[in-house]
Amino acid sequence: MDDDVSGSRHPAPVLHVTGLSKSFFGVPVLEDAFLELFPGEVHGLVGENGAGKSTLMKLLAGVHVRDAGTVEIAGEPVTFTHPLQARRAGLSTVFQEFNLLPERTVAQNIYLGREPRRGLLVDRRAMTRDTAALLGQLGITEIRPNDVVGSLSVAQQQIVEIAKAVSYDARIISMDEPTAALAGPEVDLLYGIIDRLRKRGTAILYVSHRLKEVFDLCDTITVLKDGRVVMSSPAADLDDAALVRAMVGRPISAFFPEPLPGTTVGDALLEVHGAGNDQLDDIHLTLRAGEIVGVAGLQGSGRSELVHAVFGAAPFTRGTVTLGGRDHRPASPREAIRQRVALITEDRKAEGLSLNQSIIDNALSVVRSVHPRRTGAARREAPGVFSSLEVIARDLDQEVQYLSGGNQQKVVLAKWLAIDPQVVLLDEPTRGIDVGAKVAVYTLMRRLAREGKAILMVSSELPEVLGMSDRVIVMRDGRVAGEAPAGASEEQILHLATGARGVPS
Repeated sequence: MDDDVSGSRHPAPVLHVTGLSKSFFGVPVLEDAFLELFPGEVHGLVGENGAGKSTLMKLLAGVHVRDAGTVEIAGEPVTFTHPLQARRAGLSTVFQEFNLLPERTVAQNIYLGREPRRGLLVDRRAMTRDTAALLGQLGITEIRPNDVVGSLSVAQQQIVEIAKAVSYDARIISMDEPTAALAGPEVDLLYGIIDRLRKRGTAILYVSHRLKEVFDLCDTITVLKDGRVVMSSPAADLDDAALVRAMVGRPISAFFPEPLPGTTVGDALLEVHGAGNDQLDDIHLTLRAGEIVGVAGLQGSGRSELVHAVFGAAPFTRGTVTLGGRDHRPASPREAIRQRVALITEDRKAEGLSLNQSIIDNALSVVRSVHPRRTGAARREAPGVFSSLEVIARDLDQEVQYLSGGNQQKVVLAKWLAIDPQVVLLDEPTRGIDVGAKVAVYTLMRRLAREGKAILMVSSELPEVLGMSDRVIVMRDGRVAGEAPAGASEEQILHLATGARGVPS
C-alpha cells in the first residue's frame, strides 16, 4: 500500500455507524449494525444473499429511512430521507441497477440535474470538457463524453456509473457488486480507479461476492449474517476459509466438492465435429456421460455462442453434431428441450425467470410447454427438488422476485431438472450469488454427474472452471484453441485463451 492517505489510520473515521436497524412489515432485516470507514480505506462488506448488505447500503444512501441507530459523516450526525441528501453530504452509491438514461450522452448522464450553465442555457462545452477531465483522471480512455450511453456495452455503462458517483466529489463511495458485469480488462480498470480514489483519500465501501477481489482491494472486511455484523477485521488477518466460515456459519473444507462416490465417465453423449455458424468455426467437442467439461476463454471468445448453438438458440449451420449417437440439429430451443438438453442462461432475471410468477409456476414452466404429460409428476417431485437445493422461501407460491439472487438461481436449476435432462449446459451458473449458494450449485453438478448427466459449464472465473471440471475446453476467436486436463494451471488456460507463445508446463 502507498505511504500516503491510504497507508495510515486517521484518528477519526469519515463514516461512523452504530446500532443501525431496519424492519420491513415487522420482519427485522438489519439489527444493531456497526461500521467505520476511514479516509483512503477500502472496506469490504460481505455476506450471503439476504444477509442485509443491500439494506445497509440503502440506509446509508437515503433510499430507506432507518428505524434506529446513528450515522455520522466526519463527526457530524446525519439523517437522510432521500438519496440527494446523501450525495450532498458527500456519500455516493453505485448500485447494481443502473440509473442512466440510454438516449443521452455520457456527459449528460454524469451531470444530469446539475448541468453547468452560461446564463439560462446549459454550457455543453463546459460539461464536455469537465467530463473529459474526469474520465482522464480516472484513467478511462475507451469512453468519450459525447458517446450515447445506449450505444455502450453493459461493462462500459457500469464504468460510467462509477464515474458519475466520483463526479460528486464524494468523501465516501459505496459500490454494490461493481464487477458483476465486467470482464478482465474492465476489472483491471476498476482496480485502477479504486487505487486513484484511495490515494485521493476517498473512503470506499465495497460489496462483492468475489472473494479474490475482496482480498485484492480491501483493507478491512466486515461480515454480515442474518442482518447482524458477525465479524469486522483487517483483511490481512483473514483467509478464504475464515471468511467463508463467518459468512455461512459453518466450515467449508473446500469451495469445490470432489466427485461423488460412484461417479463414472461413460460413453459419449454429445459429439461435435467441424461445426460452425456465423459466430463459430471448426468446433470439435466430445461430452461424455458423467463428465463435467469447463469452457474458458476471454469475453467475446465464443463461449456463450457455443452453448447457444448446441441448444438451438443460434444453431450450427455446418459440420456434424450427434446426441446419443443420433443426428442433433435443433432448429430451436424447443427441439433441443425435447431431446432433453437444458440451458441455464447467464442472465437469470432476463432469460431464466418470470419474476412476477410463483416459484412453482417458474419450476413447471418448461415441462408444461414441452413435456406436458410430465407436468403432474414434476409437480409432485417439486418439494423434494427444492428441499435438496435448500431453497429458502415462505412457500412455493411466493413470487420469485422476492427471493435472493442465490435462491432465484436455484429455481432456474429446478426448472430444468423437471425435464430430466441428459445434457446440461451451464452459462455462468454462479454469477452474482453468494458463497453458500455457489456450493449448493457445485454440489448439484456433482450429483448430476453421478446420475450420468453430461455437463458443459461456461464460466469467467478460472478457479471455478479448474475446480469443477474433468477437463477444460478453451475458446478463442470463435474456435476451440485447445484443451487442458484436470489440474491445469490458470497460466496454462490463459496462454491458450490469449494465444501467447509457449504454453507453460
